[in-house]
Amino acid sequence: MTTADAKPTADAKPTTEPHSIEVRNPADGRVVGSVPIDTADDVAAKVRELRLYQPEWEAIGPSGRAEWLLKLQDWVFDNADHIADVLQSETSKPRLDASIEPPFVADIIGYYSKNAVAFLADEHPSPHSPLGMVKKLTTVYRPHQVVGVITPWNFPFAMPGMDVVPALLAGAAVLLKPSEVTPLGGAELVRGWKAIGAPPVLELATGLGDTGAAVVTNVDYVQFTGSTRTGKAIAKACAERLLPYSLELGGKDPALVLADADLDRAAHGIAWGGLFNSGQVCVSVERVYVEAPVYDEFVAKLTKHVGELRQGQDGREFRHDVGALATANQRDIVARHVDEAVAAGARVTIGGKPGATGTFFEPTVLVDVDQSMSCIREETFGPTLPIVKVADEAEAIRLANDSVYGLSATVWTSDKERGDRVARQLEAGAVNINDSISNLFSFALPMGGWKQSGVGARWGGAAGLRKYCRVQAITTPRVPTQQKELFWFPYSVPKVKLALAVMRVSGARGLRRRLGLGGNK
Repeated sequence: MTTADAKPTADAKPTTEPHSIEVRNPADGRVVGSVPIDTADDVAAKVRELRLYQPEWEAIGPSGRAEWLLKLQDWVFDNADHIADVLQSETSKPRLDASIEPPFVADIIGYYSKNAVAFLADEHPSPHSPLGMVKKLTTVYRPHQVVGVITPWNFPFAMPGMDVVPALLAGAAVLLKPSEVTPLGGAELVRGWKAIGAPPVLELATGLGDTGAAVVTNVDYVQFTGSTRTGKAIAKACAERLLPYSLELGGKDPALVLADADLDRAAHGIAWGGLFNSGQVCVSVERVYVEAPVYDEFVAKLTKHVGELRQGQDGREFRHDVGALATANQRDIVARHVDEAVAAGARVTIGGKPGATGTFFEPTVLVDVDQSMSCIREETFGPTLPIVKVADEAEAIRLANDSVYGLSATVWTSDKERGDRVARQLEAGAVNINDSISNLFSFALPMGGWKQSGVGARWGGAAGLRKYCRVQAITTPRVPTQQKELFWFPYSVPKVKLALAVMRVSGARGLRRRLGLGGNK
C-alpha cells in the first residue's frame, strides 16, 4: 500500500481552476469527479474544529462510540453497491475487487466495536513488591485528541477504514487526507459518517503534498500509509514536533515454494497474492523462490493459470479478474522492471506488455531471473511474478531476506513443522503459510513491517486501539493517608531498615544486591 507521495503524480493535476483536482478513470481517461485543494489554513481550521468536539466524543466512552460506529456499519452495507461504483470510477478495478472494500471496512467496524470496551478498560497491575501494596495502581488509555490519517490510492475506501475506525473508537477525532489520485472513496466514508448524524469528529482534507504536510503540522498523531520515501519525510517532520506516528511503507514480499509443496495450491495462491488488485497491494507477492526439483513444474502451472485470467474494464458486472493500474506512472514502473529483466537475460512466459489502452499492463510471469534485477530489488506494485530457481531451503531463506523491505512473506510446503521453522527465519512482519494475504484479514494480529517497510503496526487486537491512546499511570492510596506518610521518599534510615526487612521476608535477595543494600543473607 504505497505511493501516497508528497508530490503530485502526472495523473493528478490541478484543473484550470487552481483550487481543485480532477479525478480521472485510469482505464479510459474520463473525468469522474473533482475535489478541492485544501490550503494549510483550511487544514488548521478543520483541526481546530475537531478539537472542539473531541472531548465530548471521548467522554461518551467506548460503548457510546461503538453505537455510532455500528450505525456507520449499517450505512456501509446499505450503500455497498454505490461505494463500489465510486471505487471503480476512480480506479477501474474489476467489480469483484471494488466490491471487497465495503464489507472489509464493515468487518473492521464489527470487530473493534465488539471489543472496544474490553480493549480500552483500565488495567490494575500488581505492585512489584509488598511495599507497593499500599497503593492501587491503574493504567488508563486516553486518546490523542486529533489523529491525522494519510492514505494511498490503491484501496480508496478500505485504506481509510483500516485506520479511521480504530482511531474513532479509541476516542480521537480524525482528519482524513486521502490520495489526490483516488480521493473519492475516502470522501464516501466521511459522507457516510455525516449521513448517520454522527458527532462532527471526522473530517476530510483533500489536496496535494502541501495539504498532507499541513495535516502533519497540525494533528497530534500521524498514521501514514505510502511510499518509504514519503514516510521518511513524515518521520522527520514528526520528530521535529516530538509527535508519535505509525508508518506502513513499501514492500517486496517473497514467496518460498519448497519441493514438498502442493504445487497446484501454490500456483493459484501465488497468482492471487501477486495479481489481486493488479498487484497493487502492500502485501502482494512480488518475488518467488522455487526449489530446483519442482521449478519447471511450478513455472508451467503458474504460467497456465495466469494465462487463464481475464483482464479488462468492468461495469457493474463481474467479468474480469485483473484491472488497470491506478496511474500511468505506475504502469511505466512495471514496464521498466520487465524490460530491464528481459535485457539482463530473463524470459517472459506470459504477458510482459502494456495494454493497448489506458494504464493496463498484462499479468506477467518472468523466469531465469536473478537477485540483481530491479524486478527483485525494487518495489514493483504491479501485476508481475518474477521467479528465481534456488538450490534448497537455505538459499530460499537467504535470498528472501536479502531486501531492504520486510512487510510480509509466504511459505508453501506440505510439512507444517517445516513451514513454521522457515517462517521464523524470515525477516518480515507477517508470514502466511500455504496462503497469501490472509494476515490482512486477521485483525487480532498486528500488521506491521520490518526494516524499511514501516514503523509500528495497525490492528493486533487491543493494540490496534491503544496505539491511538496516551498511556496514563495513576496511583491511589489503599489505606488512610497521614500527614507524615510512612512510605514517602526520600528514604530515611528507619524506612530503609523497614524496607530491607520486608524484602528479606519476601525473598527479594536479588533486588537487594542490585540496589547495593545488603549481602546474600
